[in-house]
Amino acid sequence: MSDIRETLAQVDEDLLFADGYDDCVLGVSYDFGRPPRVAYDREKIIDKLMEHMSWEEAEEFFQFNIAGAYVGDRTPSYVERYGEST
Repeated sequence: MSDIRETLAQVDEDLLFADGYDDCVLGVSYDFGRPPRVAYDREKIIDKLMEHMSWEEAEEFFQFNIAGAYVGDRTPSYVERYGEST
């Protein structure tokens, strides 16, 4: 288990993760009426996908296979950040 998964398990042991993208985790999102969810940096995921495919392929793969994969109330969220990047 990665360090981020161990750390976030302390928040909620039932969090769901997108396999292979632990280095893209921003933290945990909290929405009214929903259980906590792991929040990912969308740009970091696209960059990671682009190690093996073009931007267009990475974008399509992300949309259909990652962001489009609903697995219930604990489905991770994907954040598009604006402004200064870190």
